[in-house]
Amino acid sequence: MSSSDTTDTINPDPAASSATKDVPAPDALAAAKQEAAQNYDRYLRAVADLENFRRRTVREKDELRQFANARVLEDLLPVLDNLALGLSAAKQPGADLTALAGGVELVLTQLKSVLTSHGLKEISPLGQPFDANFHEALSAQPSKTVPEGSVVTVVRTGYALSGRLLRAAAVIVSSGAAEKAKA
Repeated sequence: MSSSDTTDTINPDPAASSATKDVPAPDALAAAKQEAAQNYDRYLRAVADLENFRRRTVREKDELRQFANARVLEDLLPVLDNLALGLSAAKQPGADLTALAGGVELVLTQLKSVLTSHGLKEISPLGQPFDANFHEALSAQPSKTVPEGSVVTVVRTGYALSGRLLRAAAVIVSSGAAEKAKA
């Protein structure tokens, strides 16, 4: 065999030579492992931050719900004070009922003012057409002065809070003029 024949038979496998090229150097492998560890650490910290954020949000939401009415209640305290003063005045010997009634009326006005300032609106539809969205018809009653389908009497005032119905007004609706009995 000639020397050229031996060269032909000792042909190295190209796949074997490329496999040695794909194996990273020990320094590159260590760097990749370090980067993977750093990424995993960042992942764990992000998960922990997210969990802390979720817990803090739940806690803040509970606190908000618990103390949401604080401003309304603070505004109602003077009303309670005035009611207590009125009750004290009513228990005095020789209390003047007219003055007491006037005081209670002032406290009622004060209470309505506080509630209105917090978005509460009265629904008192006397003389207005009946609206099933805001009124609850208790009965119908004939009326010469109020047109048919309109509110004759408000039995219980309704209330809406910032445009949302809290309680419908209980009303009596006109059925029109009473028909005369045929003779």
